[in-house]
Amino acid sequence: MHTVAVLSLKGGVGKTTVALGLASAALRRGVRTLVIDLDPQCNATSTLEPGETSGSICDVLEDPTPDNVRAAIAPSSWGESVDVLAGSEDAEALNHPDPGETRLGRLREALALLADDYQLVLLDCPPSLGQLTRSALVAADRALLVTEPTMFAVAGVQRAFEAVQAERAHNAGLQPLGVVVNRVRPRSHEHQFRIEELRDIFGPLVMPVALPDRLAVQQAQGACMPIHEWGTPGAREVALAFNLLLARILRMSRSRRRPAHPDFDDEEIQEAIEA
Repeated sequence: MHTVAVLSLKGGVGKTTVALGLASAALRRGVRTLVIDLDPQCNATSTLEPGETSGSICDVLEDPTPDNVRAAIAPSSWGESVDVLAGSEDAEALNHPDPGETRLGRLREALALLADDYQLVLLDCPPSLGQLTRSALVAADRALLVTEPTMFAVAGVQRAFEAVQAERAHNAGLQPLGVVVNRVRPRSHEHQFRIEELRDIFGPLVMPVALPDRLAVQQAQGACMPIHEWGTPGAREVALAFNLLLARILRMSRSRRRPAHPDFDDEEIQEAIEA
């Protein structure tokens, strides 16, 4: 099971968009996926439109028993291979700034119960460093950092990278998967400057594919549809980028020791085209 925490410590950079785009790519590829909505805004849950659940992420973080975990999960409206562990606005009350090791380990305990059920788990984190995000980092084997090509977003991803490194004290196997740059306008000199700045800071951790700024993303989310099913030229462009990111996640997660590489290899590109 590949477990990926999707995070940033600055709001509004498209963190949930990235989690949903990866879920859409996984759906197209037939990868059995669970999206865990840790953000109290619950945007991932709203877009995926799961069926009614008798529990939520709050119950799981309070007491990760098999019954509580199962009660919080429902199939999404996107397709039978994508499930949702439902978010809750009440999760904000659990977002303790210093939760202690017992609370931090509860989500990892919950995922251990699901190890045979899913190939991919996507943890959509809130833009803050409390119990919710830290629980995700303790439970994950990879962290995908999301940013925009703007000055304040670059600073936010630096803080997120530091948080990932610090959380390795509780999860020695945690590794940064990379930095994905969202909402890029290729003709913007400011955007290109910030991308180069990110490469200076993070080197090959900056993903070789950036996510273009396309209206289709907002349109698909507004319709609660996977980006791969939206069908416009802009949607197809974004969908291909998510196919590439998913191929990288699945291939890199097979070996935690495999170093990040600045380019996609031929097999990853072929996988993305065929998906």
